[in-house]
Amino acid sequence: MNTRWLLKMARWAQNPPSARKVMFVLAIVVVCLALAAFEHFYGWPEALTPDRDVHRGYKP
Repeated sequence: MNTRWLLKMARWAQNPPSARKVMFVLAIVVVCLALAAFEHFYGWPEALTPDRDVHRGYKP
């Protein structure tokens, strides 16, 4: 772990963020976990997968 992160954690322990900021960060984490779970269970749509061969001009 970086020394900078340790100093930041110490500062947060002495002066904790407001409840509103904590809720905001937790909401972002929940949204990210929901997106990861959706992709894990349903997979990535084939229509959104880029086709690299088309961009290079390769045609079989």
